[in-house]
Amino acid sequence: MTDIIIYHNPACGTSRNTLALIRNSGVEPHVIEYLKTPPSRALLIEMIGRAGMTPRALLRQKDTPYAELGLDDASLTDDALVDAMMEHPILINRPLVVTPLGVKLCRPSETVLDILPDAQKGAFTKEDGEAVRRL
Repeated sequence: MTDIIIYHNPACGTSRNTLALIRNSGVEPHVIEYLKTPPSRALLIEMIGRAGMTPRALLRQKDTPYAELGLDDASLTDDALVDAMMEHPILINRPLVVTPLGVKLCRPSETVLDILPDAQKGAFTKEDGEAVRRL
């Protein structure tokens, strides 16, 4: 059985679509609602590195305290940005997916297909009616 983890926010349509795409590949992932159970600092840093991202690239701006915290300040260090995400997990963009093939911020949701070990078991349509096709 393939071990897949999704750091999920059930209130987010992109996160729900990503979860459904994982399930459509025949796998039931470990679902971690990261707002309730955020990753440790060390795990967050590891996932950012494995995804080939920077902490700034993982920061969510919309519907978060991003502006109030002054996180648009380009002089802030990676450590300061990670500190902000640890203090306010809503700043962690989602969904983050971990599979044996890598770690990816899955925005848009169909980018999860790049790291799923198993193919989709059937056709898939997003919540908004958009069909997802693997080319």
